[in-house]
Amino acid sequence: MLYLILRWILNALGVMIVAYLIPGITVSNFYTALVVALVLGILNALVRPILIFLTLPINILTLGLFTLVINALLLWFVSSFVKGFAVAGFGAAFWGALALWLVGWLTNSLLKESI
Repeated sequence: MLYLILRWILNALGVMIVAYLIPGITVSNFYTALVVALVLGILNALVRPILIFLTLPINILTLGLFTLVINALLLWFVSSFVKGFAVAGFGAAFWGALALWLVGWLTNSLLKESI
């Protein structure tokens, strides 16, 4: 349980960092970043596999790069209903999703070494 809470907080910090680095993405406060990290995590666990399966031919043609488009669309979708979180357009969502992927990768590698 502590592992999940730690991952949630680190992902929320990642959302704050991405909002600072990527123009077009804004987060009003840390509480909003926690909500964004939670909603994005739930969508990535439930909806993303379905979207990847439905777009499998495109994903195969692009050698998996279409997954970045799916991640960007999910990030943009989260911004449409979480107050205090805004993504200006698809370009900001794309670069933000790429940066969040990097943050998630770093989080996974750090937590695997410590456990």
